[in-house]
Amino acid sequence: MSRLALLVFGLALSSAACKKADNQPAKKPAATTASGTVVDGVRKIAIEANKEGYTPDRIPGKPGEKLVLVFTRTFDSECIGQLKTPEGKLVPLPMNKPVEVAVTVPADGEVTFACGMDMFHGVVVADKAAAPPG
Repeated sequence: MSRLALLVFGLALSSAACKKADNQPAKKPAATTASGTVVDGVRKIAIEANKEGYTPDRIPGKPGEKLVLVFTRTFDSECIGQLKTPEGKLVPLPMNKPVEVAVTVPADGEVTFACGMDMFHGVVVADKAAAPPG
């Protein structure tokens, strides 16, 4: 009989815990931004290389602005394990280690970067309305 009482008591506690968790407000996911941090007039932007591709995958910048894109691969895949820079150079992205790639925002239009297999893409876009660095 005591086993049955313990089982009923355990089920009641777990049910109450589930209901309490259900009443908690849902947390909003963190917004991804391409604002980055500016050091010595160069904006550094953290980019996560994951199973979805690149986050963020669109980086606006003032024409001529110098950027450093800091890629960190968080997903174990051959495809996302290499980065094709805007110049076409292949750069290895080791797991969980930041890799910096310098880029200059074009005067007009955009420059692209991609995974080694050209399946995932990202762009640096010239935006004349973008705030100057600093």
